[in-house]
Amino acid sequence: MSCCIINCIHPHIPRGKYCEIHRSSKLCVEHGCKKGARNGSDKCKAHGGGIRCVEPGCSKSAQGKTDKCVEHGGGTRCVEPGCKKSAAGKTDKCKAHGGGARCIEPGCKKSAQGKTDKCVEHGGGTRCVEPGCKKSARSGSDKCIEHGGGLRCPHCIDWIDSRGGKAKYDNYCATCFKRHFPDDPRSIRIYEHTKEIRVRNAIIEASSTNPLFKGFVHDRSLYTGNCDCTHRRRVDHRKLIGNTILAIETDEFAHRTYDEKDEEIRYDDLYMIHSGKWIYIRFNPDVTRTQQTDIEDRIDVLIHVIEQQIERILSDENIELVEIIKLFY
Repeated sequence: MSCCIINCIHPHIPRGKYCEIHRSSKLCVEHGCKKGARNGSDKCKAHGGGIRCVEPGCSKSAQGKTDKCVEHGGGTRCVEPGCKKSAAGKTDKCKAHGGGARCIEPGCKKSAQGKTDKCVEHGGGTRCVEPGCKKSARSGSDKCIEHGGGLRCPHCIDWIDSRGGKAKYDNYCATCFKRHFPDDPRSIRIYEHTKEIRVRNAIIEASSTNPLFKGFVHDRSLYTGNCDCTHRRRVDHRKLIGNTILAIETDEFAHRTYDEKDEEIRYDDLYMIHSGKWIYIRFNPDVTRTQQTDIEDRIDVLIHVIEQQIERILSDENIELVEIIKLFY
């Protein structure tokens, strides 16, 4: 019989599967795998061959001359005092401390990503496949976070405005986690520190003395009516007055990192859901170089502007189909 290596015509050695040439470099028996079997087993490390980590319940392979995987302290460690990460490549340091392959751009000290010779900022690693996008693909996907890549929240993953999941919220986005697990201690922290919530509370408080503020809907999706469409755009705070929706959006840091084209698409999608008139109040709660006002003072101004716009709508003074008012931008 011939050697088990594909296309090899040499006979296998007695009581073995491989010829004299291949007996010391036999391949993993997993279908389609071309890696070498390790440490007397018939599989590569990735498929369970070789020495495994001794930590209870761990199925990863032991690294280097140790009996543990990298996660549990095996392999070569970074030599920087106090660092518990593994050394990268053939160096004695982790990537954070200068180990591994570095970006080839002059003056750049970041590590090269993936199989490229540059860091993410200079075009290394896997890039987003969306036309014209220069950002990096995230978490094993072929797109950046803004275009739907990376780890997505399991609750809103099929929504057009789905959000990225976060490990600290069990891979949910903060909004969905807060809504589905309101009694979780982490939800309480989200409630206390979200600037959008502070605006909501201010509107609710204003409604106790001014009936004009009653009827606002807070952080709920708008669905297209009478069809199975995918538009489920959220608006932070909205109120339908006649044929006009007054929408208040809390734009942290003035949405400086948001793509303008994506913002335009969002306006179009919302208009498809409600084709009447719109007034958007875009409220920036954060301090900038040109806006140093305290958030509480900003919220007072916001409440005053909301009241003004409600009165305009009730008096039919809003003529444009879409008006956008930016506060503290």
